[in-house]
Amino acid sequence: MSQPQEQTPHNHAPEDRTAKSSVKVSRSAILGAIFLMATSAIGPGFITQTATFTAQMGAAFAFAIFISILIDIAIQLNVWRMITSSGKRAAQLASSAIPGTGILLSILIVIGGLAFNIGNIAGGGLGLNALLGIDPKLGGLLTGVLAIGIFLFKRAGKVVDTVVMVLGIGMIILTVIVAIASNPPVGEAIKQSVLPDTINFATITTIVGGTVGGYITYSGAHRYLDSGKTGPEHAPSVMRSALTGILVTGVMRYILFLAILGVVASGVALDLSGQVANPAGQAFAAVLGDAGMRIFGAIFWAAALSSVIGAAYTSATFLSAFSKRLGKGWPLQLATVAFITVSLIIYLIVGTAPATLLVFVGGFNGLILPIGLTIFMYIGWFRPRLLRVDKYPRWLLIIGTAATLVMWYTAVGSVGPIFAMIGIGG
Repeated sequence: MSQPQEQTPHNHAPEDRTAKSSVKVSRSAILGAIFLMATSAIGPGFITQTATFTAQMGAAFAFAIFISILIDIAIQLNVWRMITSSGKRAAQLASSAIPGTGILLSILIVIGGLAFNIGNIAGGGLGLNALLGIDPKLGGLLTGVLAIGIFLFKRAGKVVDTVVMVLGIGMIILTVIVAIASNPPVGEAIKQSVLPDTINFATITTIVGGTVGGYITYSGAHRYLDSGKTGPEHAPSVMRSALTGILVTGVMRYILFLAILGVVASGVALDLSGQVANPAGQAFAAVLGDAGMRIFGAIFWAAALSSVIGAAYTSATFLSAFSKRLGKGWPLQLATVAFITVSLIIYLIVGTAPATLLVFVGGFNGLILPIGLTIFMYIGWFRPRLLRVDKYPRWLLIIGTAATLVMWYTAVGSVGPIFAMIGIGG
């Protein structure tokens, strides 16, 4: 009579395996979300921007870094919480609040992501030029082809998670070594973080755009959705994950800045012009010699590859606003491959100096950042039911709105200087 009881362990075994597999996938997606956001925020654009602006402004650039971290906190906590609470990607959520805005946001993100990805591929070229001495355009081609290959794997999601984690950890280790070796004036940097000698709004817009602008705003949150942990009940774990990613990127930003500041403060002049100008590479070489340039090249290339992956994946997720079939699985992977291919072709055609391009795309994405933020703040203030809550946390709305207003202010005053970087206007 008790036969069913004897069979129970066997009946539950497949379910246990499925549950364990689901937990593994979920954990991989969460770690992937953290590092996708982190590596995107400390990609080749930010590295080049940091070297360029540190050479121009010295320790005063610390203020822009500090402001970028504060804005990063305000933006990412809101975006991660809203997207995961609603269970919808950014474009779907925007259209649910104001019809048509999802399409507008998608167009802006895809255009900005394309500009970012051209810059990321350019960064791959700079990295391989520093590492192996090959032509930057050939290096960019190799970087793009490798990124395409990653998304042709059947389980590309897991491959992406592993790749960005390994590359991210490697970048951090090398930068710490260089920061220690360069012996920067830490006290002066801390002082200038809050009491700068000069404030440059175009610099702030560019550095914020390069670290949290455009697709980067949504990269971690969109990947987190793949973990399946959506809904308001998961808010605490979402906030912890977002803060972890922000902490990693914040520490990395200051360490990189200090590494280059030590070089600049010692009197070394960095070349900021020329087709193959690589100011960050020059700074690393000044500290570690030829070996430093080679090792830096490897890390800079790693930053580029991880950012190509992040830009392409996140931009492709916005294409689902035009066709739901592109939202997941093979269609999403193929859309990502197509996105990288288009970025690569454009990069091979354009003649703008890579370092200049890397700085410009950060500024461009900083200009479109406040548009998406405004939509999200509207949802938080007036449409919280879309987030499956009756009332969205007031403190998040206050810091999010403050960040949005700051970005509108800096963006409006920065349009001319940013486009002047590539010879338009100015």
